[in-house]
Amino acid sequence: MADFLPTDYEVKSTSDQYMKLEQGDNKFRILSSPIIGQEWWTEEKGARMVHRRKKGERIAPDELGEDPIREFWAMVVLDYKDEKIKILELTQKGVMRTIQNLSRDEDWGNPKGIKGYDIVITRDGEGRETKYDVKPKPHKELDEGVMKLYADMNINLEALYAGGGDPFASTEEVVDVDEVERILGK
Repeated sequence: MADFLPTDYEVKSTSDQYMKLEQGDNKFRILSSPIIGQEWWTEEKGARMVHRRKKGERIAPDELGEDPIREFWAMVVLDYKDEKIKILELTQKGVMRTIQNLSRDEDWGNPKGIKGYDIVITRDGEGRETKYDVKPKPHKELDEGVMKLYADMNINLEALYAGGGDPFASTEEVVDVDEVERILGK
């Protein structure tokens, strides 16, 4: 059995690589510009499959399922909950519009990177009753070490457009919590 998988191998949870908006406050710092596209879901061989295209790319009618096409943003963030660098995908128009308005506001400006600011999205409710509130936090410089860790990860967001593409394929693993804590001085 030992030669089937390495003895130190463990299956990674997608929660290690993707930030999910949970009930309550979700605090993060945006590290990359978002990619923008369209996504839809289909049923294939009894499994739900997500499909994505760049904004403006043609989608053939035979590719569509019964679910509507939704615009999405995907960006790299520092998730403060577990202090890991992850991908956050947004499809909630109100959340996207608020972040867009903040980025265009002369007092707030670009939220990403070292000179940016943290954002807190508060999620309340379930299903169609879910409400989101977006609040920027005061500008605060991010430790340069976090940006270096992010750069070293070589995350390829464009891989999300490829069916089943893995944006983390070029990375060994998600950034270690202890390393981020050390950089942030915790």
